This record gives sequence, structure tokens and C-alpha cells, in this order.
Amino acid sequence: MNKHLSSNERYQIQIGLAQGLPVSAIAQGIGYSKSTVYREIANNGGGSGYDAKFAQQRASRRAARSRNSTTIAPMTWHRVDHYLLFEQSPEQIADKLDISHEAIYRDKKAGGCWHWYLRCQKPYRKRCSGSNRNRRGFISNQRRIDERPAHIEERAQVGHWEVDTVVGPAHGSRLLTGVERKSGFVVAALLVDGSAEGACQAMIRLFKPLAGRVKTVTTDNGKEFARHQELDAELGCKSYFCRPYASWQRGSNENVNGLIRQYLPKQRDLSTVTQEELDMIVDRLNNRPRKRLGFKTPNPVFLQSFKRVATRR
Repeated sequence: MNKHLSSNERYQIQIGLAQGLPVSAIAQGIGYSKSTVYREIANNGGGSGYDAKFAQQRASRRAARSRNSTTIAPMTWHRVDHYLLFEQSPEQIADKLDISHEAIYRDKKAGGCWHWYLRCQKPYRKRCSGSNRNRRGFISNQRRIDERPAHIEERAQVGHWEVDTVVGPAHGSRLLTGVERKSGFVVAALLVDGSAEGACQAMIRLFKPLAGRVKTVTTDNGKEFARHQELDAELGCKSYFCRPYASWQRGSNENVNGLIRQYLPKQRDLSTVTQEELDMIVDRLNNRPRKRLGFKTPNPVFLQSFKRVATRR
């Protein structure tokens, strides 16, 4: 058996999914385990569903960037250094430069200094293992991110949010954070616990004053987001969920959480954070120039959307 899926096998997966076949039947048809097919769909699928051509291109790029491929040119590493100074994550840099983000993480283990620019400054990076996969419960009536309108990816419209929690030591304290995708505008609230009720009420408090500027909310599969239907009814929005262990599908939120960690490092007990301190951090982030906004700050970009509505009225 081949170690890697072929282009033809990927087309068979696409056809099977289009026909509504269960993954187990698709896997049996191409001679692989169903876990291999699930992994293929998760790793190489796109935002609008699994496409064999796209999956093959993505797999080929990943193979070209692997540790066994051609050595990366020194000039590319200079560009990595540049983007790290702008506080971008290894995943964001890898997407720009078409290299493996793992190479940046491996620099830590090789004795390099780039990891001091990373939000996670541990001397090694813990990889996900099978034992971690049961930490998230099943949330009923989910809308998957694949169902989210494609135009949201373009960041052309204010009103589409990504939400997550920042967890303190020993999971004893946490914050809820949200970022608007187009403007990068940040909101945050203290959470008493990790309950779904607490997270839902915190989101309602944060988003209720922003009426009309909350059209969709995208989260991960944490059980704290289980009351998404209540949130949708209260705010008139639609909630979507990323694929499990695909944090890059909430890249804006991951980036903001990294910036918050610069003020509240992982060893900080978040129960000691006051709302005043959190408001100060949020204010700094919303008034911090962003390269992708042409070095404008999130505040005016977000507030401009309110002015446009007022003008139309």
C-alpha cells in the first residue's frame, strides 16, 4: 500500500462525499483506514468542502516544505525574521512564504533565537496526540464552517466575528475574547468559569451594544460554546464552528490571543485580572496600527461602519 494518497484516490474521496457515502465506505473503497480519510479531509479540505484538485495541490506543497525537501534559502529566513518582528504567527508566515511553519518551531530545538519572537516561548512545541482528542465534547445542531458564506473569507464586510477563550494556569481562570475579521476590532470579558451559560451571557453583554455589527460568530468546538442557539436568537446572528483542531480557521482570533498573552503571560492567574486592566489591554490593541489595514488602527475602521449606516438613514 502506498504511504500517501494519490490524486486518483483523492478524486474517489471527493466523489464519495458528493454522493453522501459514509467515510467508512469511502475508506474501504480506496483501501485505507477511515482515520486516514478523516485526516485527509481535515488536513487538505477547503472552506467550501473537499476538492480533490485543491487537496492534491495542498499536499504537494506540504511535501515540498517537509524537512526532507530542499534546504530553504537564507533570504527566505530573513523574511521569516521580518514577519516575526511584526508579531505574526509561524502559520501566517508559512502561508506567505510557502514554507513549513514547523521549520520555525524546530529552530527552537536547534538552539536558535527566533522563538523569543513567538507568543509561545517554550523551548519546545508540544505536538497534538491522540490522547488529547477527547477533551472536546459534541455540540448539537452545529453549523460547520464549511457552511459559512464564502464572501466572509474576503474580509470585505464588518460584522463577522471570531471568538475564543484564554485559559489561565491549571484551567482555573479564563477570559473570553472576540475579534471582528475585517477591522481587527477586539472585545474581551472576564469569565467566572468555563460553563456554556457563562460564555453565552458574556458574549451577549459584549455584542448587544454592537447591534447590526454582529452577523456571524465563529468559534472552536469547546463545550463553553454549546449554547450557540441561544446566542443566535438573542443577537439575530448565526454561529459557526471550525473543524476540530483547525485553529488556523480562526486565525484572527488566534493572533489576538497571542497579543493578549504579551500582557497576560501564561503563568498569570487570570482571576487576578480586573475588568479595568482588561479594558486597558483591549484599548491598546484597538489603537495599535495594523499592517494589513495599511497601518490604520482597528478603532476607526470598525467605527466607520456605524457612520456608513447613519449616513444611509
